[in-house]
Amino acid sequence: MTDEKKEEVEPTDEELEKKNLAFANAQVVRVMKANMAKDKMIKAEVKIAMNKFLEKICVDISKKLNEYPYAMIDYRMFREAVRPYEEIEDIDKEKKRIIKHLDTLKADADKLIRDIQKTLPEQDRVYGV
Repeated sequence: MTDEKKEEVEPTDEELEKKNLAFANAQVVRVMKANMAKDKMIKAEVKIAMNKFLEKICVDISKKLNEYPYAMIDYRMFREAVRPYEEIEDIDKEKKRIIKHLDTLKADADKLIRDIQKTLPEQDRVYGV
């Protein structure tokens, strides 16, 4: 019995384009590569997943836009529909700020506990704490 490794064959860009993806895969990959280090390689499954993810976001935003009762969608409506996606970074910063504040409060509470235990040890023994 021989141990032969099956080589993964990456589909070509032409084969990817035939997968009925929402966007031109070459354009999606171009944007990805423009924001990555030059030595990075992207597997075909990642290219497809990114394309499908972008399609899902487009579908979600389109559904939000469809909720407006008007026949014409304007830029203000678009801005409102994409706001949750653009606020993710702000939400993450706020989360980090709150965690940092809670850590400070926790450190203050721990210090108060140590101070109380250090300054009032007799009462602990008297009351059995």
